[in-house]
Amino acid sequence: MAVLEIVLGILMGLLAIGIIVLVLLQQSRRNGISGVISGGADTFLSKNKAKTSDALLRRWTTIGVVLFMILAIVCTAIATITK
Repeated sequence: MAVLEIVLGILMGLLAIGIIVLVLLQQSRRNGISGVISGGADTFLSKNKAKTSDALLRRWTTIGVVLFMILAIVCTAIATITK
């Protein structure tokens, strides 16, 4: 079981790094004062493009977090069983 625990630990580490990268790639939802001033300068196409890429990043982040949670539960179950 030691090999399985090592492989699952490596997968959890890689998945955690991937989630961090995906979260950092997402755009902030806060516009602040600059969003109020330049809000009218955005075109319809640029808004839709940003929503599409942001929606894709959000979907991959959700998938990564769910996989991370499942993997954490599996690792805990394996550690409990092997004791």
